[in-house]
Amino acid sequence: MQRRTLLSLLSLLPFAAYAQKAPSTLRIGYQKSSTLLTVLKVRGQLEQDLAPLNVKVTWHEFSSGLPLLEALNVGGVDLSADVADTVPVFAQAAGARLTYFAQESPSPSAQAIVVRADSPINSVADLKGKKIAVTKAAGSHYLLIAALDKAGLRFKDIEPAYLTPADGRAAFERGAVAAWVTWDPYLAGVQRQSQVRILADGRGIADYQRYYLASTAYAEAHPEVLPVVFEALRKAGRWVKQSPKEAAELLAPAWGLDAPTVELANGRRSYEVRPVLKEALGEQQRIADAFLGEGLLPRKLDATAVPLWRLR
Repeated sequence: MQRRTLLSLLSLLPFAAYAQKAPSTLRIGYQKSSTLLTVLKVRGQLEQDLAPLNVKVTWHEFSSGLPLLEALNVGGVDLSADVADTVPVFAQAAGARLTYFAQESPSPSAQAIVVRADSPINSVADLKGKKIAVTKAAGSHYLLIAALDKAGLRFKDIEPAYLTPADGRAAFERGAVAAWVTWDPYLAGVQRQSQVRILADGRGIADYQRYYLASTAYAEAHPEVLPVVFEALRKAGRWVKQSPKEAAELLAPAWGLDAPTVELANGRRSYEVRPVLKEALGEQQRIADAFLGEGLLPRKLDATAVPLWRLR
């Protein structure tokens, strides 16, 4: 009987080995502005780095950050490329189970309020009563609130037109809105291709830190994958800053922009990837409080009460 049992167990070994080697999949959600993951995607770098772990990578593009995090929360993707600092706040308010995975250090000039070059608007205070294109829940949304507040205005003093970046630019260029609030590379694109003025950017108003997030379920189930992705992002960030022209040439076809426009956009982003620390989430709390004060969040949040992935 012992011999039969041993033979039976031995017969299962090939199937056990196959089960151990069966590839898993990392589904990554990204946007057009997701520079570092676009670099990794074009180069096939993550596929190479994760091959020893038998992990396959699939890529899923989204028009903006909020739909991306919604997909992350419901299990449509496992890891989110960088989203503006405002987006996780809205996801947290909706009860999403997401883990802060990494952060890019501040890039305040990488988003701005723009007006046409011949516009009579010369200050943020002049936006009172005007219709302004902005993407809801994007970092530019908070920039607009913070800039208005600094100018002594409330969000209700303007008329928001909630539009995607593509629709926002179209409305701006045909004169349907008085101003457009956007971020790079859309900001660089309109600067180089249209006659515009920057009315205000984020310097001294909004830090504009971008966050990478993972579904909490994936972060708990695959602790071996996230360090590989984190290190790849950090290396990609250093390469983009150290090789600006080469990076621009690589990204230009993926973004559908010319290389000088991409280089202008990349020059305003820090691309310094670092772990997320609870004590560094002060801006997230200010964002949450600002949106709550304007009636745009359903409840008060503790923006630091979020799961944080730890680099070990």
